[in-house]
Amino acid sequence: MTVTFEVRDGVGTIQLDRPPMNALDVAIQDRLRELAEEATRREDVRAVILYGGEKVFAAGADIKEMQAMDHTAMVLRSKGLQDAFTAVARIPKPVVAAVTGYALGGGCELALCADYRIAADNAKLGQPEILLGLIPGAGGTQRLARLIGPSRAKDLIFTGRMVKAEEALTLGLVDRVVPAAEVYDQAHVWAAKLAKGPALALRAAKESIDAGLETDLDTGLTIERNWFSGLFATEDRERGMRSFVEEGPGKATFL
Repeated sequence: MTVTFEVRDGVGTIQLDRPPMNALDVAIQDRLRELAEEATRREDVRAVILYGGEKVFAAGADIKEMQAMDHTAMVLRSKGLQDAFTAVARIPKPVVAAVTGYALGGGCELALCADYRIAADNAKLGQPEILLGLIPGAGGTQRLARLIGPSRAKDLIFTGRMVKAEEALTLGLVDRVVPAAEVYDQAHVWAAKLAKGPALALRAAKESIDAGLETDLDTGLTIERNWFSGLFATEDRERGMRSFVEEGPGKATFL
Protein backbone atom coordinates (compact mmCIF):
# COMPACT_ATOMS: atom_id res chain seq x y z
CA MET A 1 0.00 0.00 0.00
CA THR A 2 1.50 3.33 -1.06
CA VAL A 3 -0.68 5.43 1.26
CA THR A 4 -2.04 4.28 4.61
CA PHE A 5 -4.78 5.65 6.84
CA GLU A 6 -4.93 5.06 10.59
CA VAL A 7 -7.19 6.64 13.19
CA ARG A 8 -6.27 7.25 16.84
CA ASP A 9 -7.98 9.51 19.37
CA GLY A 10 -10.17 11.05 16.68
CA VAL A 11 -7.14 11.87 14.52
CA GLY A 12 -6.72 10.24 11.12
CA THR A 13 -3.18 10.00 9.76
CA ILE A 14 -2.80 9.84 5.99
CA GLN A 15 0.77 8.58 5.50
CA LEU A 16 2.66 8.29 2.25
CA ASP A 17 4.62 5.05 2.09
CA ARG A 18 6.53 4.76 -1.15
CA PRO A 19 10.25 4.61 -0.30
CA PRO A 20 12.68 6.12 -0.75
CA MET A 21 11.24 9.54 -1.68
CA ASN A 22 7.44 9.12 -1.69
CA ALA A 23 7.26 10.06 -5.38
CA LEU A 24 3.67 10.99 -6.13
CA ASP A 25 2.67 8.75 -9.01
CA VAL A 26 -0.84 8.40 -10.38
CA ALA A 27 -1.66 5.56 -7.99
CA ILE A 28 -0.73 7.69 -4.97
CA GLN A 29 -2.69 10.65 -6.32
CA ASP A 30 -5.82 8.56 -6.72
CA ARG A 31 -5.35 6.98 -3.31
CA LEU A 32 -4.99 10.40 -1.70
CA ARG A 33 -8.34 11.40 -3.18
CA GLU A 34 -9.99 8.23 -1.89
CA LEU A 35 -8.61 8.68 1.62
CA ALA A 36 -9.51 12.37 1.70
CA GLU A 37 -13.08 11.43 0.83
CA GLU A 38 -13.03 8.73 3.52
CA ALA A 39 -11.71 11.18 6.11
CA THR A 40 -14.48 13.56 5.12
CA ARG A 41 -17.20 10.93 5.58
CA ARG A 42 -16.07 9.24 8.78
CA GLU A 43 -17.54 10.69 11.96
CA ASP A 44 -14.78 9.14 14.08
CA VAL A 45 -12.23 11.26 12.19
CA ARG A 46 -12.31 14.78 13.59
CA ALA A 47 -8.86 16.00 12.49
CA VAL A 48 -6.27 14.81 9.97
CA ILE A 49 -2.47 14.62 9.74
CA LEU A 50 -0.62 14.45 6.41
CA TYR A 51 2.69 12.66 6.93
CA GLY A 52 5.43 11.16 4.80
CA GLY A 53 7.36 9.33 7.49
CA GLU A 54 10.48 10.16 9.47
CA LYS A 55 12.81 10.86 6.53
CA VAL A 56 10.87 12.60 3.77
CA PHE A 57 7.45 14.14 3.21
CA ALA A 58 7.38 13.83 -0.58
CA ALA A 59 10.10 14.80 -3.03
CA GLY A 60 7.66 15.48 -5.87
CA ALA A 61 5.93 13.74 -8.74
CA ASP A 62 7.14 10.55 -10.36
CA ILE A 63 9.22 12.15 -13.12
CA LYS A 64 9.78 8.91 -15.02
CA GLU A 65 6.03 8.34 -15.14
CA MET A 66 5.41 11.90 -16.32
CA GLN A 67 8.19 11.74 -18.93
CA ALA A 68 6.29 8.97 -20.68
CA MET A 69 3.17 11.15 -21.01
CA ASP A 70 2.54 13.24 -24.10
CA HIS A 71 0.31 16.31 -24.27
CA THR A 72 -2.88 14.31 -24.78
CA ALA A 73 -2.12 12.03 -21.85
CA MET A 74 -1.51 14.97 -19.52
CA VAL A 75 -4.63 16.80 -20.69
CA LEU A 76 -6.55 13.71 -19.63
CA ARG A 77 -4.63 13.30 -16.35
CA SER A 78 -4.15 16.86 -15.12
CA LYS A 79 -7.69 17.25 -13.78
CA GLY A 80 -7.37 14.00 -11.84
CA LEU A 81 -4.13 15.31 -10.36
CA GLN A 82 -5.74 18.57 -9.26
CA ASP A 83 -8.88 16.80 -8.05
CA ALA A 84 -6.81 14.59 -5.74
CA PHE A 85 -5.16 17.56 -4.06
CA THR A 86 -8.40 19.54 -3.96
CA ALA A 87 -10.08 16.64 -2.15
CA VAL A 88 -7.41 16.92 0.55
CA ALA A 89 -7.76 20.70 0.74
CA ARG A 90 -11.54 20.37 1.11
CA ILE A 91 -11.56 17.91 3.98
CA PRO A 92 -14.00 19.85 6.23
CA LYS A 93 -11.93 19.20 9.34
CA PRO A 94 -8.65 20.59 10.67
CA VAL A 95 -5.71 19.24 8.65
CA VAL A 96 -2.05 19.55 9.64
CA ALA A 97 0.96 18.62 7.51
CA ALA A 98 3.89 17.06 9.41
CA VAL A 99 6.77 17.87 7.08
CA THR A 100 10.07 16.02 7.31
CA GLY A 101 12.96 16.14 4.87
CA TYR A 102 12.03 17.13 1.34
CA ALA A 103 8.64 18.60 0.40
CA LEU A 104 9.22 19.51 -3.22
CA GLY A 105 6.96 19.98 -6.21
CA GLY A 106 3.87 17.90 -5.60
CA GLY A 107 5.07 17.32 -2.05
CA CYS A 108 5.06 21.03 -1.35
CA GLU A 109 1.68 21.33 -3.06
CA LEU A 110 0.31 18.59 -0.81
CA ALA A 111 1.54 20.45 2.27
CA LEU A 112 -0.20 23.57 0.93
CA CYS A 113 -3.50 21.67 1.11
CA ALA A 114 -3.25 21.55 4.92
CA ASP A 115 -4.59 24.21 7.26
CA TYR A 116 -1.37 24.25 9.29
CA ARG A 117 2.17 23.08 8.60
CA ILE A 118 4.70 21.84 11.18
CA ALA A 119 8.16 21.34 9.68
CA ALA A 120 11.25 19.53 10.87
CA ASP A 121 14.32 21.69 11.36
CA ASN A 122 15.92 19.75 8.48
CA ALA A 123 13.01 20.21 6.07
CA LYS A 124 13.46 21.69 2.62
CA LEU A 125 10.51 22.95 0.60
CA GLY A 126 10.11 24.29 -2.91
CA GLN A 127 8.46 24.23 -6.32
CA PRO A 128 11.25 23.18 -8.71
CA GLU A 129 9.00 22.43 -11.71
CA ILE A 130 10.47 25.36 -13.68
CA LEU A 131 13.75 23.44 -13.81
CA LEU A 132 11.92 20.77 -15.83
CA GLY A 133 10.45 23.32 -18.22
CA LEU A 134 7.11 23.13 -16.40
CA ILE A 135 5.06 24.97 -13.79
CA PRO A 136 3.36 23.52 -10.70
CA GLY A 137 0.27 21.61 -11.77
CA ALA A 138 -1.35 20.44 -8.53
CA GLY A 139 -2.36 23.84 -7.22
CA GLY A 140 1.03 25.38 -6.50
CA THR A 141 0.59 28.55 -8.55
CA GLN A 142 -2.71 29.20 -6.77
CA ARG A 143 -2.36 27.98 -3.18
CA LEU A 144 1.22 29.19 -2.72
CA ALA A 145 0.37 32.72 -3.90
CA ARG A 146 -2.64 32.84 -1.61
CA LEU A 147 -0.58 31.66 1.34
CA ILE A 148 2.60 33.73 1.09
CA GLY A 149 1.65 36.42 -1.42
CA PRO A 150 2.22 36.65 -5.18
CA SER A 151 5.72 38.15 -5.22
CA ARG A 152 7.17 35.59 -2.82
CA ALA A 153 5.40 32.79 -4.66
CA LYS A 154 6.78 34.03 -7.96
CA ASP A 155 10.30 34.05 -6.52
CA LEU A 156 10.03 30.41 -5.50
CA ILE A 157 8.27 29.28 -8.67
CA PHE A 158 10.37 31.34 -11.13
CA THR A 159 13.68 30.20 -9.64
CA GLY A 160 12.72 26.68 -8.56
CA ARG A 161 14.89 27.14 -5.49
CA MET A 162 14.51 25.15 -2.28
CA VAL A 163 14.11 26.91 1.05
CA LYS A 164 15.20 25.52 4.40
CA ALA A 165 12.81 25.31 7.32
CA GLU A 166 13.74 28.63 8.93
CA GLU A 167 13.29 30.58 5.69
CA ALA A 168 10.03 28.74 5.06
CA LEU A 169 8.90 29.91 8.49
CA THR A 170 9.87 33.51 7.71
CA LEU A 171 7.99 33.34 4.40
CA GLY A 172 4.88 31.92 6.07
CA LEU A 173 5.19 28.70 4.08
CA VAL A 174 5.27 26.73 7.34
CA ASP A 175 3.81 27.70 10.70
CA ARG A 176 6.19 26.05 13.16
CA VAL A 177 9.66 24.48 13.08
CA VAL A 178 10.54 21.73 15.57
CA PRO A 179 13.30 19.12 15.93
CA ALA A 180 12.93 16.39 13.32
CA ALA A 181 12.20 13.70 15.92
CA GLU A 182 9.22 15.70 17.23
CA VAL A 183 7.40 16.55 14.01
CA TYR A 184 4.74 13.85 14.04
CA ASP A 185 4.15 14.03 17.79
CA GLN A 186 3.71 17.80 17.65
CA ALA A 187 1.31 17.44 14.73
CA HIS A 188 -0.68 14.88 16.68
CA VAL A 189 -0.89 17.17 19.70
CA TRP A 190 -2.25 19.95 17.47
CA ALA A 191 -4.74 17.67 15.75
CA ALA A 192 -5.85 15.83 18.91
CA LYS A 193 -6.64 19.11 20.67
CA LEU A 194 -8.87 20.21 17.81
CA ALA A 195 -10.41 16.74 17.56
CA LYS A 196 -11.97 17.45 20.96
CA GLY A 197 -13.46 20.73 19.78
CA PRO A 198 -16.89 21.53 18.30
CA ALA A 199 -16.83 19.75 14.96
CA LEU A 200 -19.49 21.83 13.22
CA ALA A 201 -18.03 25.13 14.38
CA LEU A 202 -14.58 24.07 13.17
CA ARG A 203 -16.06 23.09 9.83
CA ALA A 204 -17.86 26.42 9.64
CA ALA A 205 -14.68 28.33 10.43
CA LYS A 206 -12.64 26.44 7.82
CA GLU A 207 -15.21 26.74 5.07
CA SER A 208 -15.88 30.41 5.83
CA ILE A 209 -12.18 31.27 5.60
CA ASP A 210 -11.46 29.14 2.54
CA ALA A 211 -14.57 30.15 0.60
CA GLY A 212 -14.16 33.78 1.63
CA LEU A 213 -10.65 33.89 0.19
CA GLU A 214 -12.06 32.91 -3.18
CA THR A 215 -14.52 35.80 -3.41
CA ASP A 216 -15.09 39.47 -2.59
CA LEU A 217 -15.50 40.81 0.95
CA ASP A 218 -19.28 41.26 0.86
CA THR A 219 -19.81 37.70 -0.35
CA GLY A 220 -17.36 36.43 2.25
CA LEU A 221 -19.26 38.26 4.99
CA THR A 222 -22.47 36.63 3.77
CA ILE A 223 -20.84 33.20 3.95
CA GLU A 224 -19.66 33.97 7.49
CA ARG A 225 -23.08 35.29 8.55
CA ASN A 226 -24.90 32.23 7.26
CA TRP A 227 -22.56 29.83 9.05
CA PHE A 228 -22.59 31.94 12.23
CA SER A 229 -26.37 32.03 12.50
CA GLY A 230 -26.67 28.38 11.46
CA LEU A 231 -24.52 27.28 14.39
CA PHE A 232 -27.21 28.53 16.76
CA ALA A 233 -29.16 25.40 15.77
CA THR A 234 -26.44 23.04 17.02
CA GLU A 235 -26.00 21.16 20.27
CA ASP A 236 -22.37 22.26 20.39
CA ARG A 237 -23.45 25.90 20.56
CA GLU A 238 -25.86 25.13 23.40
CA ARG A 239 -23.21 23.14 25.24
CA GLY A 240 -20.52 25.78 24.78
CA MET A 241 -22.65 28.71 25.92
CA ARG A 242 -24.13 26.83 28.86
CA SER A 243 -20.66 25.88 30.05
CA PHE A 244 -19.48 29.46 29.71
CA VAL A 245 -22.36 30.81 31.79
CA GLU A 246 -22.19 28.11 34.47
CA GLU A 247 -18.47 27.34 34.67
CA GLY A 248 -16.60 30.14 32.97
CA PRO A 249 -14.69 30.29 29.66
CA GLY A 250 -12.76 27.45 28.09
CA LYS A 251 -14.25 24.55 30.08
CA ALA A 252 -16.82 23.17 27.64
CA THR A 253 -16.52 19.60 26.37
CA PHE A 254 -17.93 18.61 23.02
CA LEU A 255 -19.11 15.28 21.66
